Amino acid sequence: MLEFLRKEGISENLINDIEKFRKFYKVESKIEYRIPSPKYNYYGNDVWEEAITALICGENLLLVGSKATGKNVLAENLSAAFGRPKWDISFHVNTDSTSLIGTDTFENGQVVFRNGPIYECAKWGGFGVLDEINMAKNDSVAVLHATLDYRRIIDVPGYDKITIDDASRFIATMNYGYAGTRELNEALTSRFMVINMPNISSKNLKKLLQREYPQLRDEYVEQFAGLFKDLQLKSENSEISTKSVDLRGLLASINLMDKGLSPVKALQMGIANKSFDDFERTLVEDVIRLRIADNLGRNEIFR
Repeated sequence: MLEFLRKEGISENLINDIEKFRKFYKVESKIEYRIPSPKYNYYGNDVWEEAITALICGENLLLVGSKATGKNVLAENLSAAFGRPKWDISFHVNTDSTSLIGTDTFENGQVVFRNGPIYECAKWGGFGVLDEINMAKNDSVAVLHATLDYRRIIDVPGYDKITIDDASRFIATMNYGYAGTRELNEALTSRFMVINMPNISSKNLKKLLQREYPQLRDEYVEQFAGLFKDLQLKSENSEISTKSVDLRGLLASINLMDKGLSPVKALQMGIANKSFDDFERTLVEDVIRLRIADNLGRNEIFR
Protein backbone atom coordinates (compact mmCIF):
# COMPACT_ATOMS: atom_id res chain seq x y z
CA MET A 1 0.00 0.00 0.00
CA LEU A 2 2.79 2.46 0.80
CA GLU A 3 4.32 1.92 -2.62
CA PHE A 4 0.92 2.61 -4.17
CA LEU A 5 0.70 5.87 -2.19
CA ARG A 6 4.13 6.91 -3.43
CA LYS A 7 3.12 6.23 -7.03
CA GLU A 8 0.00 8.33 -6.52
CA GLY A 9 2.09 11.26 -5.30
CA ILE A 10 0.99 11.31 -1.67
CA SER A 11 3.19 13.53 0.52
CA GLU A 12 6.38 11.70 1.54
CA ASN A 13 6.10 13.26 5.01
CA LEU A 14 2.74 11.56 5.52
CA ILE A 15 4.09 8.23 4.28
CA ASN A 16 6.99 8.58 6.73
CA ASP A 17 4.46 9.22 9.51
CA ILE A 18 2.61 6.03 8.57
CA GLU A 19 5.87 4.07 8.69
CA LYS A 20 6.63 5.47 12.16
CA PHE A 21 3.10 4.56 13.28
CA ARG A 22 3.52 0.98 12.04
CA LYS A 23 6.89 0.60 13.77
CA PHE A 24 5.64 2.03 17.06
CA TYR A 25 2.34 0.13 17.24
CA LYS A 26 3.05 -3.55 16.74
CA VAL A 27 0.37 -6.07 15.83
CA GLU A 28 0.23 -9.38 17.69
CA SER A 29 0.72 -12.35 15.38
CA LYS A 30 -2.59 -14.00 16.33
CA ILE A 31 -4.61 -11.13 14.85
CA GLU A 32 -2.45 -10.33 11.84
CA TYR A 33 -4.99 -12.21 9.71
CA ARG A 34 -7.33 -9.25 10.25
CA ILE A 35 -5.04 -6.82 8.42
CA PRO A 36 -6.81 -6.43 5.06
CA SER A 37 -5.36 -6.96 1.60
CA PRO A 38 -7.63 -4.70 -0.48
CA LYS A 39 -8.90 -5.92 -3.82
CA TYR A 40 -9.38 -2.33 -5.02
CA ASN A 41 -7.36 0.78 -4.36
CA TYR A 42 -8.87 4.16 -3.63
CA TYR A 43 -7.85 6.93 -6.03
CA GLY A 44 -7.97 10.55 -4.88
CA ASN A 45 -4.92 12.34 -3.49
CA ASP A 46 -6.72 15.07 -1.56
CA VAL A 47 -8.94 12.61 0.28
CA TRP A 48 -5.98 10.32 1.01
CA GLU A 49 -3.95 13.17 2.54
CA GLU A 50 -6.89 14.45 4.61
CA ALA A 51 -7.64 10.97 5.96
CA ILE A 52 -4.02 10.08 6.74
CA THR A 53 -3.43 13.39 8.56
CA ALA A 54 -6.54 12.94 10.70
CA LEU A 55 -5.65 9.36 11.69
CA ILE A 56 -2.03 10.25 12.47
CA CYS A 57 -3.36 12.97 14.79
CA GLY A 58 -5.48 10.40 16.65
CA GLU A 59 -8.83 11.50 15.23
CA ASN A 60 -11.73 9.34 14.10
CA LEU A 61 -13.14 9.76 10.60
CA LEU A 62 -16.65 10.09 9.22
CA LEU A 63 -16.83 9.49 5.46
CA VAL A 64 -19.95 11.05 3.98
CA GLY A 65 -20.97 10.66 0.36
CA SER A 66 -23.38 9.25 -2.14
CA LYS A 67 -23.27 5.74 -3.55
CA ALA A 68 -20.12 4.66 -5.45
CA THR A 69 -17.82 7.26 -3.89
CA GLY A 70 -15.54 4.60 -2.39
CA LYS A 71 -16.22 5.05 1.33
CA ASN A 72 -15.68 1.42 2.30
CA VAL A 73 -12.82 1.01 -0.17
CA LEU A 74 -11.01 3.95 1.45
CA ALA A 75 -11.65 2.59 4.95
CA GLU A 76 -10.16 -0.78 3.97
CA ASN A 77 -7.22 0.91 2.22
CA LEU A 78 -6.48 2.99 5.32
CA SER A 79 -6.42 -0.11 7.52
CA ALA A 80 -3.99 -1.76 5.09
CA ALA A 81 -1.79 1.33 4.80
CA PHE A 82 -1.47 1.66 8.59
CA GLY A 83 -1.06 -2.10 8.98
CA ARG A 84 -3.87 -2.40 11.50
CA PRO A 85 -6.35 -5.25 12.03
CA LYS A 86 -9.84 -4.27 10.88
CA TRP A 87 -13.25 -4.95 12.39
CA ASP A 88 -16.38 -4.27 10.32
CA ILE A 89 -19.43 -3.17 12.29
CA SER A 90 -22.63 -2.78 10.24
CA PHE A 91 -25.46 -0.83 11.81
CA HIS A 92 -29.05 -1.94 11.31
CA VAL A 93 -32.30 -2.14 13.27
CA ASN A 94 -31.05 -5.07 15.38
CA THR A 95 -27.65 -3.59 16.29
CA ASP A 96 -27.64 -2.82 20.01
CA SER A 97 -25.07 -2.26 22.74
CA THR A 98 -24.55 -5.99 23.39
CA SER A 99 -23.80 -6.70 19.73
CA LEU A 100 -21.15 -3.95 19.84
CA ILE A 101 -19.54 -4.53 23.24
CA GLY A 102 -20.32 -8.19 23.85
CA THR A 103 -22.61 -10.37 25.92
CA ASP A 104 -22.69 -13.33 28.28
CA THR A 105 -22.54 -16.80 26.76
CA PHE A 106 -22.02 -20.39 27.89
CA GLU A 107 -18.64 -22.03 27.35
CA ASN A 108 -17.50 -25.31 28.92
CA GLY A 109 -20.47 -25.27 31.28
CA GLN A 110 -19.91 -21.79 32.65
CA VAL A 111 -20.98 -18.24 31.87
CA VAL A 112 -18.26 -16.20 30.14
CA PHE A 113 -18.19 -12.86 28.40
CA ARG A 114 -18.00 -12.98 24.60
CA ASN A 115 -16.31 -9.86 23.28
CA GLY A 116 -18.10 -7.82 20.64
CA PRO A 117 -16.35 -6.10 17.69
CA ILE A 118 -16.02 -2.69 19.37
CA TYR A 119 -14.48 -4.35 22.43
CA GLU A 120 -12.06 -6.38 20.29
CA CYS A 121 -11.08 -3.37 18.20
CA ALA A 122 -10.40 -1.32 21.32
CA LYS A 123 -8.44 -4.13 22.97
CA TRP A 124 -6.13 -4.92 20.04
CA GLY A 125 -5.62 -1.42 18.64
CA GLY A 126 -7.59 -2.08 15.50
CA PHE A 127 -9.40 0.09 12.99
CA GLY A 128 -13.16 -0.20 13.42
CA VAL A 129 -15.27 0.51 10.34
CA LEU A 130 -18.71 1.71 11.46
CA ASP A 131 -20.76 1.12 8.32
CA GLU A 132 -23.94 3.19 7.79
CA ILE A 133 -23.61 4.82 11.19
CA ASN A 134 -26.72 6.93 10.56
CA MET A 135 -28.77 3.76 10.99
CA ALA A 136 -27.55 3.35 14.59
CA LYS A 137 -30.22 3.12 17.29
CA ASN A 138 -30.01 5.20 20.49
CA ASP A 139 -28.76 2.14 22.37
CA SER A 140 -25.79 1.84 20.00
CA VAL A 141 -25.11 5.58 19.92
CA ALA A 142 -24.73 5.61 23.71
CA VAL A 143 -21.86 3.10 23.39
CA LEU A 144 -20.18 5.17 20.69
CA HIS A 145 -20.25 8.41 22.69
CA ALA A 146 -17.82 7.19 25.35
CA THR A 147 -15.79 5.13 22.89
CA LEU A 148 -15.14 7.97 20.46
CA ASP A 149 -14.48 10.94 22.73
CA TYR A 150 -11.51 11.96 24.88
CA ARG A 151 -12.37 9.39 27.59
CA ARG A 152 -11.59 6.49 25.21
CA ILE A 153 -13.11 3.92 27.52
CA ILE A 154 -15.71 1.18 27.31
CA ASP A 155 -17.52 0.40 30.54
CA VAL A 156 -18.86 -3.16 30.42
CA PRO A 157 -21.85 -3.52 32.78
CA GLY A 158 -21.20 -6.21 35.38
CA TYR A 159 -17.56 -6.56 34.36
CA ASP A 160 -14.79 -3.98 34.15
CA LYS A 161 -14.01 -1.02 31.99
CA ILE A 162 -11.38 -1.18 29.29
CA THR A 163 -9.22 1.64 28.05
CA ILE A 164 -9.10 1.90 24.28
CA ASP A 165 -5.66 1.16 22.85
CA ASP A 166 -3.82 4.23 21.58
CA ALA A 167 -3.59 2.71 18.08
CA SER A 168 -7.35 2.25 17.75
CA ARG A 169 -9.22 4.42 15.28
CA PHE A 170 -12.83 4.38 14.15
CA ILE A 171 -13.88 5.14 10.56
CA ALA A 172 -17.61 5.63 10.07
CA THR A 173 -19.44 5.73 6.74
CA MET A 174 -22.84 7.15 5.89
CA ASN A 175 -24.99 8.40 3.06
CA TYR A 176 -28.41 9.94 2.97
CA GLY A 177 -31.55 8.59 1.37
CA TYR A 178 -31.39 4.91 2.32
CA ALA A 179 -34.37 3.42 4.13
CA GLY A 180 -33.91 3.51 7.90
CA THR A 181 -31.30 6.29 7.96
CA ARG A 182 -31.61 9.41 10.07
CA GLU A 183 -29.72 12.57 10.93
CA LEU A 184 -26.69 12.13 13.22
CA ASN A 185 -26.97 14.07 16.45
CA GLU A 186 -24.47 16.87 17.10
CA ALA A 187 -22.80 15.07 20.01
CA LEU A 188 -21.89 12.07 17.85
CA THR A 189 -20.88 14.14 14.82
CA SER A 190 -18.53 16.25 16.96
CA ARG A 191 -16.48 13.14 17.72
CA PHE A 192 -15.38 12.80 14.09
CA MET A 193 -13.37 14.63 11.50
CA VAL A 194 -15.65 14.62 8.46
CA ILE A 195 -14.63 14.04 4.84
CA ASN A 196 -17.24 14.72 2.17
CA MET A 197 -16.36 12.04 -0.38
CA PRO A 198 -16.36 13.31 -3.97
CA ASN A 199 -17.59 11.30 -6.93
CA ILE A 200 -14.74 9.44 -8.61
CA SER A 201 -13.26 11.51 -11.44
CA SER A 202 -13.02 10.18 -15.01
CA LYS A 203 -9.23 10.16 -14.68
CA ASN A 204 -9.24 8.09 -11.51
CA LEU A 205 -11.94 5.77 -12.84
CA LYS A 206 -9.76 5.02 -15.86
CA LYS A 207 -6.82 4.33 -13.54
CA LEU A 208 -8.97 1.88 -11.59
CA LEU A 209 -10.12 0.08 -14.75
CA GLN A 210 -6.58 -0.13 -16.13
CA ARG A 211 -5.25 -1.49 -12.84
CA GLU A 212 -7.99 -4.10 -12.42
CA TYR A 213 -8.13 -5.13 -16.06
CA PRO A 214 -4.72 -4.51 -17.68
CA GLN A 215 -5.83 -6.44 -20.80
CA LEU A 216 -8.71 -4.02 -21.42
CA ARG A 217 -8.17 -2.05 -24.62
CA ASP A 218 -7.73 1.70 -24.20
CA GLU A 219 -10.81 2.42 -26.30
CA TYR A 220 -13.00 0.43 -23.91
CA VAL A 221 -11.39 1.89 -20.82
CA GLU A 222 -12.72 5.19 -22.21
CA GLN A 223 -16.13 3.73 -23.06
CA PHE A 224 -16.74 2.01 -19.69
CA ALA A 225 -15.58 5.09 -17.77
CA GLY A 226 -17.83 7.23 -19.98
CA LEU A 227 -20.76 4.86 -19.42
CA PHE A 228 -20.45 5.14 -15.65
CA LYS A 229 -20.20 8.95 -15.78
CA ASP A 230 -23.25 9.09 -18.12
CA LEU A 231 -25.30 7.09 -15.60
CA GLN A 232 -24.03 9.25 -12.76
CA LEU A 233 -25.06 12.41 -14.60
CA LYS A 234 -28.55 11.06 -15.33
CA SER A 235 -28.93 10.19 -11.66
CA GLU A 236 -27.82 13.68 -10.57
CA ASN A 237 -30.40 15.15 -12.98
CA SER A 238 -33.10 12.90 -11.44
CA GLU A 239 -33.68 11.06 -14.73
CA ILE A 240 -32.89 7.72 -13.07
CA SER A 241 -32.38 6.52 -9.49
CA THR A 242 -28.99 5.62 -8.05
CA LYS A 243 -29.65 1.87 -8.36
CA SER A 244 -27.78 1.56 -11.66
CA VAL A 245 -24.97 3.91 -10.66
CA ASP A 246 -23.09 0.92 -9.36
CA LEU A 247 -19.31 0.84 -9.69
CA ARG A 248 -19.12 -2.65 -8.19
CA GLY A 249 -21.65 -3.74 -10.79
CA LEU A 250 -19.59 -2.24 -13.63
CA LEU A 251 -16.40 -4.00 -12.46
CA ALA A 252 -18.26 -7.29 -12.05
CA SER A 253 -19.74 -6.90 -15.54
CA ILE A 254 -16.28 -6.43 -17.06
CA ASN A 255 -15.17 -9.56 -15.23
CA LEU A 256 -18.06 -11.50 -16.81
CA MET A 257 -17.06 -10.17 -20.24
CA ASP A 258 -13.52 -11.38 -19.64
CA LYS A 259 -14.96 -14.86 -19.07
CA GLY A 260 -16.77 -14.73 -22.42
CA LEU A 261 -20.26 -13.43 -21.65
CA SER A 262 -21.53 -10.92 -24.20
CA PRO A 263 -21.05 -7.28 -23.09
CA VAL A 264 -24.75 -6.40 -23.32
CA LYS A 265 -25.81 -9.37 -21.17
CA ALA A 266 -23.04 -8.69 -18.65
CA LEU A 267 -24.01 -5.02 -18.32
CA GLN A 268 -27.68 -5.95 -18.00
CA MET A 269 -26.84 -8.25 -15.09
CA GLY A 270 -24.42 -5.86 -13.39
CA ILE A 271 -26.15 -2.53 -14.03
CA ALA A 272 -29.45 -2.34 -15.95
CA ASN A 273 -31.33 -5.10 -14.11
CA LYS A 274 -30.72 -3.38 -10.77
CA SER A 275 -33.47 -0.96 -11.79
CA PHE A 276 -36.72 -2.82 -11.15
CA ASP A 277 -38.85 -0.17 -12.82
CA ASP A 278 -39.38 -1.07 -16.50
CA PHE A 279 -39.20 2.51 -17.77
CA GLU A 280 -36.01 3.28 -15.83
CA ARG A 281 -34.40 0.01 -16.93
CA THR A 282 -35.11 0.91 -20.56
CA LEU A 283 -33.42 4.29 -20.08
CA VAL A 284 -30.35 2.61 -18.60
CA GLU A 285 -30.21 0.09 -21.46
CA ASP A 286 -30.35 2.97 -23.95
CA VAL A 287 -27.36 4.60 -22.24
CA ILE A 288 -25.46 1.31 -22.43
CA ARG A 289 -26.21 0.84 -26.15
CA LEU A 290 -24.92 4.34 -26.93
CA ARG A 291 -21.52 3.24 -25.59
CA ILE A 292 -21.35 -0.52 -26.17
CA ALA A 293 -22.42 -2.24 -29.38
CA ASP A 294 -24.66 -5.33 -29.14
CA ASN A 295 -22.43 -7.57 -31.25
CA LEU A 296 -19.08 -6.99 -29.57
CA GLY A 297 -16.88 -10.02 -28.91
CA ARG A 298 -14.40 -10.54 -26.11
CA ASN A 299 -11.36 -10.11 -28.39
CA GLU A 300 -12.56 -6.67 -29.42
CA ILE A 301 -12.65 -5.50 -25.79
CA PHE A 302 -9.57 -7.24 -24.40
CA ARG A 303 -6.06 -7.53 -25.83
